[in-house]
Amino acid sequence: MKIRALSPDDYPKVSALLKQTFPEGDYEVRLVENLHRNGKPLHEWICIHRNKAIAYIAYSRAFHGTEVCGLHLAPLAVSPQMQNQGIGTELLNFSLRQEEIKRETLFVLGDPRFYKRFGFEHCSQPVCPFDINNKHFLAIRNTTQQHFTIGYEKEFTTGH
Repeated sequence: MKIRALSPDDYPKVSALLKQTFPEGDYEVRLVENLHRNGKPLHEWICIHRNKAIAYIAYSRAFHGTEVCGLHLAPLAVSPQMQNQGIGTELLNFSLRQEEIKRETLFVLGDPRFYKRFGFEHCSQPVCPFDINNKHFLAIRNTTQQHFTIGYEKEFTTGH
């Protein structure tokens, strides 16, 4: 098993992995494909085992108005047949140690029971537009005291 930065040659592998991991819809596949197509800055890593993508993680920019205020972790995917083996944990820990990530304010919309193990904590500010009462919105290194709705790259809401 090897974790490495994503290259454009990996895009089809990531799309296939996301289709496998999220079979109930194509949101994650379209999101990542559109972020790539539109040249949005991302921090991405892929986990390869036997020349097959088994896990993927991406961080995109978070906004306060037009200013970048951190990064959103989304998506984190592990192929269904490789889940519950610690691969997602290993990939997330790997990403959190990377220079371009380890000093940033990080936000994630996800299961608090999973993400709290990595230092994420519930945050009341900023407000996540996709989560009523920020019930599943967490952050690391969040010092925000201002009340505002956090922004995402347009691909999260427009579908293209």
